[in-house]
Amino acid sequence: MRLNVRINGDERQADDVWEGESLLYVLRERLGLPGSKNACEQGECGSCTVYLDDVPVCACLVAAGQAEGRVVRTVEGLADGDTLDPVQQSFVDQGAVQCGFCTPGLVVAAHDLLNRVPDPSDEEIREALAGNLCRCTGYEKILDAVRAVAKGGVA
Repeated sequence: MRLNVRINGDERQADDVWEGESLLYVLRERLGLPGSKNACEQGECGSCTVYLDDVPVCACLVAAGQAEGRVVRTVEGLADGDTLDPVQQSFVDQGAVQCGFCTPGLVVAAHDLLNRVPDPSDEEIREALAGNLCRCTGYEKILDAVRAVAKGGVA
């Protein structure tokens, strides 16, 4: 099938897509958007989190056919050209990026939280990020990054 989808504001197509192929595979391998990471392939780690019609989803669990005609926003699409989104910049500034494998999913989850709750409590931050696993940072710097954006008031 030909997949037609709006990704990060642009109409994109991918040809010869099997309907059951994961959206994550299409994004990374067919459309050249490697930001979302392929880790568990079971929706357990959150590394592949993207927005699908403004709702965060694990792209590894979404069949490509389900994305037909829909809107996808990846971690790459959060930036405005060369200017990082405030959440992305805060992760850099706060040292919340270690190996970087979990970072795209955490950034998208934090971005979503801050769009819904501009000044979240620590409990709300922890709940929003609970589906994302990190083996490197111990989470405190990640929480610091989200807190810093909340204090700035922009996501």
